Amino acid sequence: MMNSKAMAAGSRWLDPVMWMLVPAVLFMLLVFVYPFGHGLLLSFKPLDPSEGGAFANYIKFFNTDHLWMTIGTTLKLALPATIINVGIALPIAYHLRRKTRYQKIATTILVIPITLGTVLIAEGMLTYFGPKGWFTQGLQMLHLFESGIRLTHNYWGVLISLVISGFPFAFLLILSYITGIDPVLTRAAATLGATPYKQFRHIILPLLLPGLAMAFCLSFVQAFSVFPSAVLLGSPAGPTRVISIAAYEAAFENYDYSMASTVAMIMGMVQLAVVALVLGARGMLYRGPVTGGKG
Repeated sequence: MMNSKAMAAGSRWLDPVMWMLVPAVLFMLLVFVYPFGHGLLLSFKPLDPSEGGAFANYIKFFNTDHLWMTIGTTLKLALPATIINVGIALPIAYHLRRKTRYQKIATTILVIPITLGTVLIAEGMLTYFGPKGWFTQGLQMLHLFESGIRLTHNYWGVLISLVISGFPFAFLLILSYITGIDPVLTRAAATLGATPYKQFRHIILPLLLPGLAMAFCLSFVQAFSVFPSAVLLGSPAGPTRVISIAAYEAAFENYDYSMASTVAMIMGMVQLAVVALVLGARGMLYRGPVTGGKG
């Protein structure tokens, strides 16, 4: 019995498929696991341990107003941007779920911003929404806003940038999930008298909910790590001083890499808390099958 188990284990290690996993495992260890572990250990090694021992950096973070308040500032940007992106992407993806001659053209146009990058989007916004930009000048010519309107170097500039750069990502995720739902299900419901709204409410939405939750979580994580937009289109020392800026200042202005690691760990914990909350809410709202795939 023992010999057969040993032979089975040995044959498993001789399987070429197992060895094909080695590069992927090494990549994960070197690029993700090791940096995370190193950063976590570094966060417990403050420059001045006498101020609070191993937890000195964490105590300092939550006792310093301009540090812990960055969590709320980042959430005020990331959550609305994620809700807007997912809320707009859902109906558009629903209408583009069927293959038509215009589907590919519309999808290509909608995902163009994802190819530009945040810096190029910021540059375009400064040209278009800036004090001397086309949009502002047009509003003044139409006498809609006599005193002008500011959409850059403030909260709104960063939020608009997050919506522009994050929408294609949310749209593609939701579209991939919604096109995987078998259209036979809605056609069967239609033959039984279900209206398009009831088809969406009772068939599409429950099957889409797991994918919708994942799209929300991934979009939120992307928005929560905002940095270039907050610097180029916001007010880094004021209302758009996000948590990533605090980490940058600790590492490259104060050269306190231990504190920078602490900020990064707190940033990850906040993201994990929001993701856990969303997935928990999804589990409470729907406990049925997680797929309605074709075939």
